[in-house]
Amino acid sequence: MKKIQLIFVSIIFLFVTTNAQFQPPKLITDNIPPTLSGEFKDDYGIRYSISDTLWIQHPNVKYHIISWNNTEQYLLAINDNNNPGEKGLCTRIDYMTFKNMVPFEWGFCLTVYNAKTLEEAKSKPSADRKNPKKGCGGFPFSRMKRVQ
Repeated sequence: MKKIQLIFVSIIFLFVTTNAQFQPPKLITDNIPPTLSGEFKDDYGIRYSISDTLWIQHPNVKYHIISWNNTEQYLLAINDNNNPGEKGLCTRIDYMTFKNMVPFEWGFCLTVYNAKTLEEAKSKPSADRKNPKKGCGGFPFSRMKRVQ
C-alpha cells in the first residue's frame, strides 16, 4: 500500500511542479484592428484570410495568433504544424496602414518567422515603417487590398 501511495504522491508532485514551471509570456492582447480583419490579396496576388486568432496565407500557410499589440502595430503567432516550413516556431508580423495608396489599405512584414519562442519573436526589432519600400529587411512591406 505504501508503494502505491508513494507512486501516487510522486505523480501528483510531478504534475504540479511541471505545470507550475510553465509561465506563458506576458503579452498584450488587444483586439484585431478592423482594417486587418477579413479577406485580402497582396500586391503579388496572394490571398489571405485574417481573423483575431488565425492568419491564413492561402493555400497552405497558417499562423495561430496569440496576441495583438495595436500600439506598436504587430502580432505574435505560432506557425501551424502543417506549414511547409518553420513548423511550430514563432512569428512576429509587423503591420502599418497606408494613406493615398488605394486600393491598398495596409501592409505587413514578416519580421521574424522562425523564432524558438514568443518572447524571442517579440524582442526582435520592428520593421521600419518610415521606409515601407525597404523597411522589411531590405524589402517592401506587402501591400494588402480587401477582396469580396
